[in-house]
Amino acid sequence: MKINLKTKNFSLTESIKNYLENKLNSLDKFLPSDESISADVDLSKTTKHHQKGDVFRAEVNLKVPNHLIRASATEWDLMVAIDRVKDDLQKEIKTHKE
Repeated sequence: MKINLKTKNFSLTESIKNYLENKLNSLDKFLPSDESISADVDLSKTTKHHQKGDVFRAEVNLKVPNHLIRASATEWDLMVAIDRVKDDLQKEIKTHKE
């Protein structure tokens, strides 16, 4: 799977990038083995002045042959938002397969 990553209002660290790649690559077992599959990922901090509440947003557009699967989540922690997006994508992929 090819991953196109974009961030907004924060700097991307290597650990966040590795965490995201591991989560998205775990979806490969549910996807067809096709090299044309790509994921457009947007990670952002919604505002620079908020200190509490749902501050981080993760959005993924997964392009599989003849279909687009989209999931997004806004959470208090970026890792939690990535986990929620991965879970939503996994459900959508399983539904799409059936």
